[in-house]
Amino acid sequence: MKDDLLKILSNNNKDIDHEQLMAYLQGQLSAEENHEVEKMMAENELLNDAVEGLQGIRDKRDIQTYVELLNRDLQKGLTKKRQRREKRKLKEGPWGYVAVIVIIMLCIAAYYVVRKAMLSH
Repeated sequence: MKDDLLKILSNNNKDIDHEQLMAYLQGQLSAEENHEVEKMMAENELLNDAVEGLQGIRDKRDIQTYVELLNRDLQKGLTKKRQRREKRKLKEGPWGYVAVIVIIMLCIAAYYVVRKAMLSH
């Protein structure tokens, strides 16, 4: 479950270690380490918003539950989006090529019809 907790800000901030962030939230850092985390928060708005949101949770034991729910919902959303993209890709692919070929053939046929009509006059 601790791994789920560390996923919440994965790839969002390369400056802060996820374990350090969780220790900050639980009040387990020294004064110097707290200062470093707060300095990073001042420099990074996304990190600051995430920490403020996590600090708003009264019962720190609930953080794990919230993170787990967020990660599960995120995975569901990403899976649905990926599936929709794959379906769309399969449906649009062949018909787009067929439409382009038909339009080119119609243009060529129209060119010959117009040219033949101009030559006969």
